[in-house]
Amino acid sequence: MPQPKTSAQHGSGAGGGGVSAAVPVRGSAGAGVPVAAPAGPGGRGPAGGLRGWGRRVVAAWPLLVVLVVQAVLSVRLVGADTAFQDEALYLWAGHLQWAHWLHGASVPPFPYYFSGAPVIYPPVGALADGVAGLAGARVLSLVFMLGATALVWATAGRLFGRRAAFFAAALFAVAGPTLHLGAFATYDALALLLVAVAAWCVVRAGGRGEAAGWMIAAGVALAVANAAAYSSALFDLFVLALAVLVAWPESGGRAAARRAATVLIVTAALLTAGVLVGGGSYLAGIGRTTLARVPGSASALAVLADSWSWAGLIFALAVSAVIISWARRDGRARTVLLAVLALAVVAGPVEQARLHTAASLNKHVGLGAWFAAIAAGYAIDRFIAAAPAGRAGTVTAGACVAALTFPAVLGASQSWQFSTDWPNATSFIAIFRPIAAHTTGPMLVEDPSIAAYYLGATQWRRWSSTRNIVLPSGASTGNPTSQGIVGDGNPATFDRYIREHYFTLVALNFADTTPLDHQIRASLRRNHYQPVQVIPYGTEIPPIGQGTYVIYQPEPSP
Repeated sequence: MPQPKTSAQHGSGAGGGGVSAAVPVRGSAGAGVPVAAPAGPGGRGPAGGLRGWGRRVVAAWPLLVVLVVQAVLSVRLVGADTAFQDEALYLWAGHLQWAHWLHGASVPPFPYYFSGAPVIYPPVGALADGVAGLAGARVLSLVFMLGATALVWATAGRLFGRRAAFFAAALFAVAGPTLHLGAFATYDALALLLVAVAAWCVVRAGGRGEAAGWMIAAGVALAVANAAAYSSALFDLFVLALAVLVAWPESGGRAAARRAATVLIVTAALLTAGVLVGGGSYLAGIGRTTLARVPGSASALAVLADSWSWAGLIFALAVSAVIISWARRDGRARTVLLAVLALAVVAGPVEQARLHTAASLNKHVGLGAWFAAIAAGYAIDRFIAAAPAGRAGTVTAGACVAALTFPAVLGASQSWQFSTDWPNATSFIAIFRPIAAHTTGPMLVEDPSIAAYYLGATQWRRWSSTRNIVLPSGASTGNPTSQGIVGDGNPATFDRYIREHYFTLVALNFADTTPLDHQIRASLRRNHYQPVQVIPYGTEIPPIGQGTYVIYQPEPSP
């Protein structure tokens, strides 16, 4: 089965939960134009007064509104469809992993073909699944995504002030990929949250001092994020760039370089240790799923067009932020910082356009949007600040808030598409369950993760797929370091085991490994297997359509 901080003028060393004050900035379009200046470290405002937790909560009420809207829009997706193949696979793997840890049960060679370490997210997701089923695992992802939105608020607040933080958080919260990942039980939401934690740590450190503790924390968060989802390593570069740009204006190049080096060394050391403990299977999995991905057939233009439809508004605003900063002469450090944030949202699409694949594209767009939303928030903040003070400024701010309705409606529509673009498996599971219950031998099921998850299968050796045949010993017929696990299986190998009536049940849907399916069907006919059930799955609603699983079993002996 298998997707920067500057000097005090530029907002560094500022924070305190994003509480801001209006201060005049020299060189702006008209002296005295109010600019949001974040509060000082440790929660102290510009005047140095210590703010209590009560005042912080009151100051953060716009964030609470954003989180409520995000939660409502994501919760409606929790029961929109049955499990996606990846969701089923990871949750099933998590349950098997717990059985291995607690009872010494064997597990399949997941590290060979998982695009994230099977010991990071799957066990966590399985815990939530054990409590409340698929809905519980999806709600756990929502918790992760709400945390990521809160970190957008906190990071943007320390960089550009509370007003920028509000718009940054709002734009990220209602984006289609964000809402979808908040109801999708895979490692993506966890990895996004951890990358956000790392970025916040390097910004929270401020512009002065060594900040070794914050850099170590950022390195640990990045290492766990990269282990949870190998593809998240692409965004390590942006966290490192933030570490440099936050410190450079106040502490100089050497201190900035030391910060980035600390993050990099901690991340690399932890990942190296993890690979050494995991062994060759993890190296093979990282190479196959991330470093040496097979190019797809999607056109580069189609990949970029899809990305634009999901995050085009955030990207356009982020680019506007760069232009505004340059025109206002905010300083090179701030302009470069905004450019780095804007580029993050195109990193994933450009890489996937190079590989001509749209697989997991919306997830990678969502991670990049976390960074770009911060720059987008700055652009909106500067637009409002440019309005005359008084009623005109209030009307401008209100209009910008009202305009958030457009991305919210668009994101709600896109996220529903993301969460329902695979066939519903309800009818398939209902009919397949009793058939499988009366079968005791090995089964060949195309894309077996859905059935294995819903049937609570613990005897994983019984489950073969059209990619690989699992033997009673747990060994596979294909070489796990080749396409034997992730590519179409060898027709001759399947024909051999069918001739021996190795499989007591075969289920084909002719949708994934279609050419191989037809060859397997011909072999089944030659070797006295008969179709015993045709099970519909999916819906008759385009573009998903309705398909069928055809169930075969050996003919009874005379």
